[in-house]
Amino acid sequence: MDLSLSSKKQQDALWLYMLLAGLFTAALVVCNLVANKFISIDLGFHTFVISAGVLPYPLTFLVTDLLSEFYGKRRTNIVVLSGFAILLFVLGVLWLGAQFPAIAGSPVSDAAYSQVFGNSQRVILASMAAYLVAQLVDVRLFHFWKDLTKGQHLWVRNNFSTMLSQFVDTVLVVGIIFYDRESLDAITSMVLDGWFFKVLCAALDTPLMYAGVWAFKRYFGKGELGGLRA
Repeated sequence: MDLSLSSKKQQDALWLYMLLAGLFTAALVVCNLVANKFISIDLGFHTFVISAGVLPYPLTFLVTDLLSEFYGKRRTNIVVLSGFAILLFVLGVLWLGAQFPAIAGSPVSDAAYSQVFGNSQRVILASMAAYLVAQLVDVRLFHFWKDLTKGQHLWVRNNFSTMLSQFVDTVLVVGIIFYDRESLDAITSMVLDGWFFKVLCAALDTPLMYAGVWAFKRYFGKGELGGLRA
């Protein structure tokens, strides 16, 4: 943290970092817990058929962009890698819960537990690989666009980093799960459908990105923004 900031502002900056990291982790865990339910969303011009896990997932990219803007690449990568470890822990607990039979009268039977949480090894591999690669790509692209535009045009780094990294995410998830189960045309259709929905979410979160950066600079000061980064 920047020692030129007051003690209170340093503490507030730390609390904000922890809050964003917690929000990121919560969205990440929820994504995987509800991933087995598939839904359709009719927006009039197109009906998207997606996993329910896609709904909170764009939030993780918004949070990493905010973290990158406020705290820099290193601290953002720490959150991404911590999220990966936490997700491994959650998946391990879900696996452990499946190793013990449900007692008589349990509100959740073994069959129900297995149906909801019994992801195949391939689905888990796809989720983990896509998450780690896409999030690290998002952080790197965010700073690439920021350096290229010399810190101007926030919407460029926010949207281009998120849209490109979510394409990587979608390709990895769909490709790993369905590469030997569906035709190339079907896989392409699923990739484009899922990615297009994420692109719309990325475009819609741009005002939130601007609002977050405005509030951050207003409180911590424009000149002190860089001092909070590492």
